[in-house]
Amino acid sequence: MSSRKSKNSNLKHGECISQVQRILRERFCYQIPKGNLFGVQAQYRHLIELLKRTAIHGESNSALIIGPRGSGKTMIINQALEELMQIKDVKENVLQVHLNGLLQTNDKIALKEITKQLCLENVVGDKIFGTFAENLSFLLEALKKGDRTSSCPVIFILDEFDLFAHHKNQTLLYNLFDISQSAQTPVAVIGLTCRLDILELLEKRVKSRFSHRQIHLMNSFSFSQYLKIFKEQLTLPEEFPDKHFTEKWNETVQMLALSHITSSRPFIIPTDLVEANHLCNMDSKANIVHGLSVLEICLLIAMKHLNDIYQDEPFNFQMVYNEFQKFIQRKAHSVYNFEKPVVMKAFEHLQQLELVKAMERTSVNTQREYQLVKLLLDNNQIMDALQKYPNCPTDVRQWAASSLSWL
Repeated sequence: MSSRKSKNSNLKHGECISQVQRILRERFCYQIPKGNLFGVQAQYRHLIELLKRTAIHGESNSALIIGPRGSGKTMIINQALEELMQIKDVKENVLQVHLNGLLQTNDKIALKEITKQLCLENVVGDKIFGTFAENLSFLLEALKKGDRTSSCPVIFILDEFDLFAHHKNQTLLYNLFDISQSAQTPVAVIGLTCRLDILELLEKRVKSRFSHRQIHLMNSFSFSQYLKIFKEQLTLPEEFPDKHFTEKWNETVQMLALSHITSSRPFIIPTDLVEANHLCNMDSKANIVHGLSVLEICLLIAMKHLNDIYQDEPFNFQMVYNEFQKFIQRKAHSVYNFEKPVVMKAFEHLQQLELVKAMERTSVNTQREYQLVKLLLDNNQIMDALQKYPNCPTDVRQWAASSLSWL
């Protein structure tokens, strides 16, 4: 009798865990806020009004949502779009295009994704366009309604917006902002970025067509406010089916994480939060560094020192190679003494990974060694990545930490 009771209890217990996982995944993984927007209500109202002006009144707009990772950028845009789509006329007419700088790494890929999300592959067919602008204009023209006097409003969401600024000539951004200034097709262009200096990355012609609307999410919660937010987010709702489980769960909710819940350990311990927070805030570009060779790491450090010396001015491979040679001569380590073509190959691999960007198209007369490039990682990203780099040689780590170039 007791074993049967225990079996039924375990079954019910497992069902509770599944329900908890479902509820909390919705809140955390899909940025569905519970109750309120935790200190970003004013920014949310600004954003939803801007989107409504495009969706309902046909007014084109552009804006940037700026804030550190985890500040709520994705949450407020998702919530605003969800609220917007509750309006019947909007739901039937407004189109959304979601792009991500990590996925759409050049304008050709981005345009293909725009065509796909607007379901216009058949309309484009085998047509050949002279320029990117002609192609994009054709897509938006195809969205005009039957009488061809009005167009479906389109909302463009550009996540990791700063990475689009590294596209050649910033053609995508230029054309989207240019259209947002015209009276032809109503569009809203919303960029999400962690870069506070994002406007400095934009070319002059792009910047002149941007509305300069910026929505900043710079939360300055006190510890007690953070604690309150965590507790509210992790607390199970009153309508949860198992009242006894709900009471016990809610009693144990502190600053906790969710990734280690199992049937045998249904309640969470504080150390889980540290690991979960680390995973949520990982830098996508810095993570790439973890998979690089020691030679490629050395080249990044050489470029870091060049940035420090020349105040972020562009440099070329030859300068990087010379800086690397100084390190080898100073440390007298033959283990790092690679042939120059091997070093060039490693340098080109960094370009392919988009950790280094060419500043101009290579002309026929320009040797590869002297083509100007720019490092797309800042010093903090490099140093943080090195701290987690497996078995990083001590002298390499010391070289990275040195404030001056090796002479």
